[in-house]
Amino acid sequence: MASDTYRAVEVIEPGGPLRLTDRPFLQPGPGEVRVTVEACGVCHSDSQIAAGHLPGTTFPVTPGHEVAGHIEAIGPDVLDWQVGDRVAVGWFGFYCGTCFRCRRGDFVHCERSKITGAAFPGGYAEQLIVHQSGLARIPDGLSAVDAAPLACAGVTMFHSLRESGARPGDVVAILGVGGLGHLGVQFAAHMGFLTVAISRGDEKADMARQLGAHRYIDSSSQDVAAELRKLGGARVIAATATNPDAISATVNGLAPHGELLTLAVLDESIHVTPLQLINSSGTVHGHPAGAAADTEDTLNFAALHGIRPWVEPVPLDDAAAGYDRMMRNQARFRVVLTMPSST
Repeated sequence: MASDTYRAVEVIEPGGPLRLTDRPFLQPGPGEVRVTVEACGVCHSDSQIAAGHLPGTTFPVTPGHEVAGHIEAIGPDVLDWQVGDRVAVGWFGFYCGTCFRCRRGDFVHCERSKITGAAFPGGYAEQLIVHQSGLARIPDGLSAVDAAPLACAGVTMFHSLRESGARPGDVVAILGVGGLGHLGVQFAAHMGFLTVAISRGDEKADMARQLGAHRYIDSSSQDVAAELRKLGGARVIAATATNPDAISATVNGLAPHGELLTLAVLDESIHVTPLQLINSSGTVHGHPAGAAADTEDTLNFAALHGIRPWVEPVPLDDAAAGYDRMMRNQARFRVVLTMPSST
């Protein structure tokens, strides 16, 4: 690689293949920094971006919104950040700070927000230009490979659970033990919830307990809702599985005032009747990942409690193969692209 270029993966047109290309180094503009990428998680949401399903995506596109690295250069008007700072960048790579929603602290719904890897080139690359509002500090206790998935999958689980109505001792069920769910089980257990993991097959029971689950429900052989009711019902069911029927089957397992959190990205309908919600005073709602400050809280909590993603590191040169492994649901549980600079 020449000293004035860097390598990046790009998708030329919606649905096209991933390919490596050389690009000229860029200088950060006002309020921006240049990050040397050390690791980037491969999230299923990247496929929605690469397919052109996310409004505002500009092609050619470089996916990647689970980024960990360090600041290499700083543009004008950057405050509180220095060259060498270790940083993570998640889904929400920019908020303006001045719109109606930002002025009320609702940064993830900023009217001018920019999605990393969609509105601007993401972390499937050796470097990244990002606004300072998208930066989260990585604590010393986390490697870049561990920090990267926490910038999206991690903050989605941690922030949604802490914003829920669950309190220590309450039953919290994690539906699906995958890229999101294996982190959800760890966070729920360390937040003091009676943690129930739900998945298909007995083979995941030991793994779920290793992650910290207090109970395991095999949805292929047990009535999920009935098993939850035996525990008094779930105060929160965090649905990370991309199966609408599996999500629908949990609703009758909600405790009074229980919440069904829909966290997995899927465009199919789930089946919930008003009667089910009336009887439980229940709610169904989604939850976006979180702003940079929420990501920083996630990283600090994970470092404090020893929470780590289960990852499969893959060199940037093999990005297409790692991406394909994610798409085939073969990863356990997160493919993470690594850069030559991180080795």
